[in-house]
Amino acid sequence: MRPSTRPIPEIDIDQLAEILNDEAASILDVREDWEFHRGHVPGAFSIPLAQLPGRVVDLPRDKRYAVICEHGNRSLAATEFLLRSGFDSVASVTGGTNAWARSARPLERD
Repeated sequence: MRPSTRPIPEIDIDQLAEILNDEAASILDVREDWEFHRGHVPGAFSIPLAQLPGRVVDLPRDKRYAVICEHGNRSLAATEFLLRSGFDSVASVTGGTNAWARSARPLERD
């Protein structure tokens, strides 16, 4: 697989907060299930990074995706994968759930 020459789009947590109520946007959390259940951005859905290649066919292509993990590394990898898979409107959340929580924004817990 050849590396992408396209820069990986990123947004910060303030930009993420702005799109929370956008029905055309989805928040994809790529952390492991146990991490997701411990606390996630409200409205996020979970597909662990290792499962993403097998489940990418289930993702609607007309959505805008903000991809988040704990700190931002896995979300960069997932965003790059989605871009290579033909998704146009996708961005990694810089700082991840950790930055979201440190900013005193709410987390949902299961």
